[in-house]
Amino acid sequence: MRLLHTMIRVGDLDRSIGFYTDVLGMKLLRRKDYPDGKFTLAFVGYGDEVDHTVIELTHNWETKSYDLGNGFGHLAVSVPDAYKACEDVKQKGGKVTREAGPMKHGGSVIAFVEDPDGYKIEFIQRN
Repeated sequence: MRLLHTMIRVGDLDRSIGFYTDVLGMKLLRRKDYPDGKFTLAFVGYGDEVDHTVIELTHNWETKSYDLGNGFGHLAVSVPDAYKACEDVKQKGGKVTREAGPMKHGGSVIAFVEDPDGYKIEFIQRN
């Protein structure tokens, strides 16, 4: 068994695909429209779905935004240098919500960025 993907709902699919591919460097793996259901699914990730866990972006055509609620926390991405990753995100127009630095009560270097729909992505520095 293994985790296949995490699904998040997005208000503007092209904007979200742009963020995950252009800002975070993922690849668009596949995209499919479902006209009868009025929704589109797009899968993005750092590697093929056969070997990697990916993100499913779900766009319901008639919904422009969502209430994120308070149950979902964040997605986590391993990066070699969290400080550089934050600078790269800012240079590409992305939003850093917590600059890179040591985690409180721990030694890991972490940072947080936010996607266009408000979902948090944690960068965890791994050497």
